[in-house]
Amino acid sequence: MSREKQLVKNTGILALGKICTQFISFFLLPLYTSVLTTTEYGIVDLLNTYRTLLIPLIFFQMEQAVFRFLIDVRKDDNEKKRIISTSFFTILVQVFLFVCVFLLACIFINNEYKYFLMLNIIATMFSNYFLQICRGFGDNITYSIGSLISGTCTIVLNVVFLVIFKFGAYGMLSATLIANILCILFVLIRERIFTYVSKNNYSNKIRKSLWKYSIPLIPNSLSWWIVNASDRTIISHFIGLSFNGVYSVSNKFSNVCITFFNIFNMTWSESASLHVNDEDSSKFFSSITNKSLKIFGSICLLIIAVMPFAFKYLITGKSYSHAYYQIPILLLGTFFNIFVAMLGSIYIAFKKSNEIAKTSILAAVINIGINVLLINKIGLYAASISTFLSYFVMSLYRYKDIQKLVKINIDKKMMMLFSIFCILLFITYYLRIRLLSFISLIIISLLTFILNKTIIFDLILIFKLRIKRIIRRKKVIYIK
Repeated sequence: MSREKQLVKNTGILALGKICTQFISFFLLPLYTSVLTTTEYGIVDLLNTYRTLLIPLIFFQMEQAVFRFLIDVRKDDNEKKRIISTSFFTILVQVFLFVCVFLLACIFINNEYKYFLMLNIIATMFSNYFLQICRGFGDNITYSIGSLISGTCTIVLNVVFLVIFKFGAYGMLSATLIANILCILFVLIRERIFTYVSKNNYSNKIRKSLWKYSIPLIPNSLSWWIVNASDRTIISHFIGLSFNGVYSVSNKFSNVCITFFNIFNMTWSESASLHVNDEDSSKFFSSITNKSLKIFGSICLLIIAVMPFAFKYLITGKSYSHAYYQIPILLLGTFFNIFVAMLGSIYIAFKKSNEIAKTSILAAVINIGINVLLINKIGLYAASISTFLSYFVMSLYRYKDIQKLVKINIDKKMMMLFSIFCILLFITYYLRIRLLSFISLIIISLLTFILNKTIIFDLILIFKLRIKRIIRRKKVIYIK
């Protein structure tokens, strides 16, 4: 099987566990925005953002190191046991230290949701860790099912806790905790992970190797947090939690695109690591990067073009109406965020986690600087614009820096075309003239089809072949 086909196949498997639940969650926005106040939504979003910050700080990105190191030893059970045993006992020690420090800190923290934060950090970490072991084994099906369980349970419990029991913010936080625990139990049982865990297999040498790879990834995660979470923190501090709720809703539309990309990026990072030493790696990396930018750039433009018609149906609460104006800017930032992540996977393939850290600092500084300077002058626009500019600068920096490792050629004509259509689309979006918005939607839809028709036809062909195989298997079973 070719590298491209393997990439598509793995992406399809992982998509099973992500897309359905993410889309259901997205279309539940009318429920969330009608049941929760902007302040409640802002609180949940802020706590989830802090959870994202603290996990890499506490656990040193250990799950990322485990995934990358397991790829190289898939056929060696003894090495797999040493890596998993070492990482598991290391994480247990980190959990113990974290709980001790957190309980001491709680004396000085006056927040009714603080224990939810602690429990969700631990549950999310173990859920991520066990899922990354599945990916390290090459078992994307278990990863997909585990993600599906987590996502589905979160959605169902959110509906139950919010609509039936009226738990508010407590309900959403409880749903996340329970869903992560169920995911952990499923993966533990299915993969029989405890058969790989033994004190005798613990190795300080492996722990140091894992940390040597993972610790430099912390600044990258921190920069991501600063770019994303500092927005929430600064908004909450300067203009209030209710505005943070509005900003959080604005980001939900960017998250649709990011959800698609994150599914692809999981298989892309694996594929890049497996083929980094191929003779034509430069051609392979350039091809996949250009195709990815074309696809996800089209998705971003399509979402912007659809919003003038879909926004009022998806966001029912009037207090969230200002989210409309932030969406295009955040989606533009998302496009460059995707470019940054694509290049980041190439760094990972070369095990250059130090370079990931170096290229992340500038984005964090830009984001905080613009936020602080402009938040009192232009409000939420400061957060959206700072996010876009930080990812834009970071993508330029990484693109230039990555050339030292492998030559990546970006299709400049394609990027110019996207730029022109993006400017025109922004104009029609903010004018809010329905006829112009409709014309823009038609044009962007045609552009998307023309640019991606080869990929679209390939996906249709793959789907048809898959259906035919299923039908043939059923016929064989029936005959028997």
